[in-house]
Amino acid sequence: MIASNERSFDVAVIGASFAGSSAALFLARARRSVIVFDTGEPRNRFASEGHGFLGMDGATPADIQERGQADFLKYPTTSLVKARVTGVAADGGRFAVTAEKDAHVVVDRVVLAHGNEDVLPDLPGLADCWGKTVLQCPYCHGYEVSDRPTGLLMSGAPSLHQARLLGDWTSDLTLFTNGHVLQDEDRADLAQRGVTIADGEVTSLARDGDQMRSVRLADGRKIGVEVLYLITRSRFRAPFAHTLGCSIEEGPFGPFIVTDDLQETSVPGVYAAGDITRPAYGATWAAADGTRAGAFSHQSLIAQANPYVGHAVTGR
Repeated sequence: MIASNERSFDVAVIGASFAGSSAALFLARARRSVIVFDTGEPRNRFASEGHGFLGMDGATPADIQERGQADFLKYPTTSLVKARVTGVAADGGRFAVTAEKDAHVVVDRVVLAHGNEDVLPDLPGLADCWGKTVLQCPYCHGYEVSDRPTGLLMSGAPSLHQARLLGDWTSDLTLFTNGHVLQDEDRADLAQRGVTIADGEVTSLARDGDQMRSVRLADGRKIGVEVLYLITRSRFRAPFAHTLGCSIEEGPFGPFIVTDDLQETSVPGVYAAGDITRPAYGATWAAADGTRAGAFSHQSLIAQANPYVGHAVTGR
């Protein structure tokens, strides 16, 4: 940990989940001074287990985060501040980073890895089951809840794609259209796949603790399901891409920061990694993005010191 007074570092990494910890680890192994800020609130903290990440399958999100932080903290050039960053601003060719607990540092490079947050519909009972029996990704959680009566709450066109996927996890699937209009060809295709279609507005979920029991519709129907999938919209957990002027595009599930192949944003010296840089998400992708951000932000520091040295391609 560092003291609250101002210090200077090579790189500040904002966020210490899959992407941020991976970036910090590569920078630490390059013997660069790195300060990492983290709130301890990863996007997947609502899930009891994480799946699909090599070597960590079934570990809790908190355990995965702790292991990742322990990896980079083994190196003497790293510092971790468990506080929320409140501002990032260009400062005479460098960047000033301020955080809670009166932390203030100046750095040469910034890696944005603060992640997204899911925007859940205002539906009674849903938030209580989120990450347990109301889920987003069948690759992450579908195996553990397979072969149960399953629902899919439609939120747009991507839900049709998911409805076609879910047949590999359950043969008892109900699509709740929730006010969305289905084309005749989509209805016919889903019916052929054995998907039941329930039209009408969904008004609430019946649950037992965090366990789904049924979906209630405005017309009074109550349809029993033990699992409910939902593709959410997402938003950045921090505003720094906006305040720094990074290029941002709108994806199918929410905004994402535009980066090049080196994970650098449109603002020189600002790198970004993880879910905030992709139109689609995944822990393995986030870690890979973080590795690139760490390696290439390091190489940019070398290029800055010696303009005749550009970015190299990392080895295997």
